[in-house]
Amino acid sequence: MWHKSSRSNGAENSDCVEVALDGSGARLRDSKGKADATVAAPAWGAFLAATKGDLFRR
Repeated sequence: MWHKSSRSNGAENSDCVEVALDGSGARLRDSKGKADATVAAPAWGAFLAATKGDLFRR
């Protein structure tokens, strides 16, 4: 099941990042596109830690 980012504006057809979790990691997609990417569990954990630590701030 795909889940929208909490940073999405909440509109039904809004542009956002979506994630679907599974036992081995996560699938990510841009809601505007049709393709998605798979991220392995260790990399997903590192990604979450980095985003929670604001390492991707511009």
